Amino acid sequence: MAITGVTTYLWFDNEALEAATYYATIFPNTSIGSVSYYQEGAQKPAGTALTVELSLFGQPFVCLNGGPNYQHSPATSFQVYCDTQEEIDRLWDSLVSNGGEEGRCGWCKDRFGVSWQIVPSMLGELLSGNGGTDSQFAFSAMMQMSKMVIADFQPAS
Repeated sequence: MAITGVTTYLWFDNEALEAATYYATIFPNTSIGSVSYYQEGAQKPAGTALTVELSLFGQPFVCLNGGPNYQHSPATSFQVYCDTQEEIDRLWDSLVSNGGEEGRCGWCKDRFGVSWQIVPSMLGELLSGNGGTDSQFAFSAMMQMSKMVIADFQPAS
């Protein structure tokens, strides 16, 4: 037996295809693969999307229409690193619009209830104090933010 990888499944009630399509429009290097459908006699009407294969940033995911039994939780989130404020603004605004929710410290939920962390690429460096940064200042700044603002990690001169 050979182990060839791992795929994360995201459970939805009925929104798997809608969510996958949405993610493919806002995230770079993201595309939809094959879609399977419920057949006659299943828990959902025949022709309803069952699974949607999604490559998100080149990583495999499957969106599953499994019914209302399970909900998304912030206990699982996806952290997206952005090099510029423009990238942060575009992704953040896309995720929280149309029913999403803002959180603290770069966390937000999209309209499907999936949790995301939209953060500057240098966040780890800022918080660890590497590169001459003041980690306490960076941490305090982050704790005051909802959407991350790169300029706010720099002390006023």
